[in-house]
Amino acid sequence: MSFRDDAQLDPSQVSDQRGRGGKIAMGGGGLGIAGIVIVLLITLLGGGGSLGQLGQLQDQTSAGGPPAGDLADCRTGADANAREDCRILGYVNSVQVYWRQEFASSGRTYTPATTYFETGSWQTRCGPASTDVGPFYCPADKHVYIDLAFLAELHDKFGATGGSLAQGYVIAHEYGHHIQDLLGILGNGSNEQGATGRSVRTELQADCFAGVWAHHATGTGLLNPITQAEIDDALNAAAAVGDDRIQSETQGQVNPDRWTHGSSAQRQRWFTTGYTTGDISKCDTFGGSI
Repeated sequence: MSFRDDAQLDPSQVSDQRGRGGKIAMGGGGLGIAGIVIVLLITLLGGGGSLGQLGQLQDQTSAGGPPAGDLADCRTGADANAREDCRILGYVNSVQVYWRQEFASSGRTYTPATTYFETGSWQTRCGPASTDVGPFYCPADKHVYIDLAFLAELHDKFGATGGSLAQGYVIAHEYGHHIQDLLGILGNGSNEQGATGRSVRTELQADCFAGVWAHHATGTGLLNPITQAEIDDALNAAAAVGDDRIQSETQGQVNPDRWTHGSSAQRQRWFTTGYTTGDISKCDTFGGSI
């Protein structure tokens, strides 16, 4: 998905902390101590966890994202089309423009959330975090955290086709948790596992909210119209982080009782629901079958 060359970006919505995080001792393989801590704390705080069961696919701690650039140079859509970090900044801007408009249309005020670009390991109000956790939303400080290395891992480790809108899906999903937080939906048993548990329903609603943003993305004034190929990239990314796919690849079997994010088919279906309707009222994953 490309940005309009003349679109104006707002770098203030992203705090670039790449290469500045503290050191956290990590064990070899798996999620590691820091990953376990952050997942447990996010669960206890009722927050939106990482995009999927990411730690199960990690053979070792990721090396971190690309070298930090100067986000102050990310000023236009042309910059977003030329640089990955500017592009992710652009998606943050677009997602927040949409939700500000959506909240205003119903007489509410949208509270922005800052995205943090991180590498290696770092501290949050949800506890210590690391690259292994993957992108996540911390409700205690209302920030979105991402190591840009994950965007390459979507292709290299998760088998996604990649593509710009796949990256937009990642950002929009995490901001979906921010919307749940603002609406009072996040928490209240969101750590309940299982194929029909509240954790899965919470994550699928965030997927649906991501689809709603995609429906309205062009209307935010930053992006060119979405093509079907770009939607296919986003759907492929959603499928790549389905619980059933990850369990099958890491354990050789699928156990729905331990699902936390939903199956590949569910994640695709709810993103599609949001995208085709553009209506957040259609994203009620708590009221019936999923």
